[in-house]
Order: sequence, then structure tokens, then C-alpha cells
Amino acid sequence: MSLAQDIKRKAIELGFDLVSITDARPLDAEQTKILTDWLKYGFAGQMSYMHRNLDKRTNPAKLLENAKSVIVVGLNYKPPGQKPPHTRMRTGRVASYAQYEDYHFFIKKRLRKLIDFIGSISGTSQKFKICVDSAPLAERALAARAGLGFIGKNHMLINPTLGPQILLGEIITTTKLQFDEPIIANCSGCNKCIEACPTGALRADGQFDANMCASYLTIEYKGQIPTDLADKIGDRLFGCDECVLACPYQQNAPVCKNKQFKFYDNRAELNLHEILGLTEEQFETRFADSVIKRSGLDRLKRNAKICIANITERNKKNS
Repeated sequence: MSLAQDIKRKAIELGFDLVSITDARPLDAEQTKILTDWLKYGFAGQMSYMHRNLDKRTNPAKLLENAKSVIVVGLNYKPPGQKPPHTRMRTGRVASYAQYEDYHFFIKKRLRKLIDFIGSISGTSQKFKICVDSAPLAERALAARAGLGFIGKNHMLINPTLGPQILLGEIITTTKLQFDEPIIANCSGCNKCIEACPTGALRADGQFDANMCASYLTIEYKGQIPTDLADKIGDRLFGCDECVLACPYQQNAPVCKNKQFKFYDNRAELNLHEILGLTEEQFETRFADSVIKRSGLDRLKRNAKICIANITERNKKNS
């Protein structure tokens, strides 16, 4: 068995659902242009960090000198018993990935174990760098190049078997490994994600405008959300799943099978009035192991007020 095969076997043993390997060369010209055009047209909104370290984001070797390979892993996060939208008065919806423990720590811990394993069997001194979301790296483009899936019209990585609900992690390494090939698949004949987007962030021309995205607005956006967009957020308190839930590949995908990845079944819907009553200390305690803390309490309360206003208006129309 080759070193690459040993690494893949160990990654699956550690609880990942997918693992493939690509080289550490820069992204091709087409992928680089997609990213630079997205930034140039202002579609990144207030995410100024996306403009920084663009050379590193498009070239793994800029993050680790003499890098030769990138090991890309995927973790399925489709929740058990995923439910359709509710019509309750007092609760706001939370995106699927935020119903689990903070995936950054979960994935990094297992990637460190994978590095330890590689060091124990390779017999040579190699360097490694772990990346999970927060590092300046074009993760989805690398995952597609490694053969984990393809980039869909919802701009998510879609695996034909596991669908689009996949969390990614990478190990950049100076170890030379056998590479995998991209898969041949796409969603060219389907527009369900575009039709499902509540705010029009997934544009008909194929662009993704984060300025209009309910997930971006509820998590990243600072200040008061413009009224026309706030009205479209509905009862989404943190994030939005519409473009992945509409994906045909998601419909038959299996639920997350990793029982070590802690799932909180009481986080799918949160009581909006309880959120408004939280102190900073209570917020930090309640969401200490959750990505929900990323928004901060002030933004979460802002979102709760929007949800309450939208639910009240919806109920008036339905009465």
C-alpha cells in the first residue's frame, strides 16, 4: 500500500467521510479569474479579509515553503431528521452546520492526528500546515481539483454521493504524494438553488453576491441590515440553508455518521425572546463550543428582532 493510500485509510479511520490529494501548484487561470472578478465587482461585501493575501489564497505553496501536496478532507454535516421550515411564533432557524460543535476545532484536532500518523510511517522529516476555513486558501477550488466533488451553481462543493453539506479541511505538506484526478460532473441542467435563494444572492448570471446573502447578512454583516433584505430573511436567525436544501444531490445524501461530531438537537430553532434576554456572559457560556458565537451577541439580537418582526407580519397575513 502506498503512502497516499495509507493516509486516506487513516483519514477515514479518524472520522472523515472524504479524502483526496492534489498538488500544491497555484489555481489555474480560470479559477483565479473567478475569484479576482468576484472581489473586483464588490461581491465580497464587508469581508475585507477576502482581499488580503490573494497570492496565498490562490497558491498553497505561498502558505508553506516547498509545499508539494495538499491533502483535502471532507466531513458530512447533514443533520439527522432534517425538517422543513416551521411556522412557530417564537423561534428562529439556525443553519445546519451551526447545530454541531464548532467544526474548526473538531477538524483541526483530527488533522493533527493525521499529521502524527504521516510522520510515524513516512520516516522522513517533512513540514505540514493545517487549514480549516479561516486560513487564506481557496478550499472549494482545491477540493474540486482533488476530486472531492464539483462546484455547483450554489457555489458550494457538491459530492455526488454526500451532496453539498460538507465541511472541508486541508493539510499542506512538503511530502510528495500521489495525486487524485477531478471528477467529471456538474449541475448545468438545474437551477433549483438559484430559485430557492430567498434574497437573490445567487444571480442568474452565475455570480454570487454576498451583499444579498441571508447567511452573510446574519453572520458577517455589521450594522443594521437594509429593510428590503431584512424582510426577506424571514425567521433565519443564524445562516441560511436554502441553496443546499434545494439541491437534488442533497435529497438522497446520507446523514452525518460521525457520532463523535457532537450534534445539538436543540439548536435547530432558538427561542427569539430568550436570545434578546441574554447577557454577554450567558451568550459566551451557552455558545462556547459553537460557531454561533462568531456573530457576537449584538448581531444575534439584531437578527432576533428582525425574525420577530417578520414572523409577526407573516402571521398577520395568514390570519
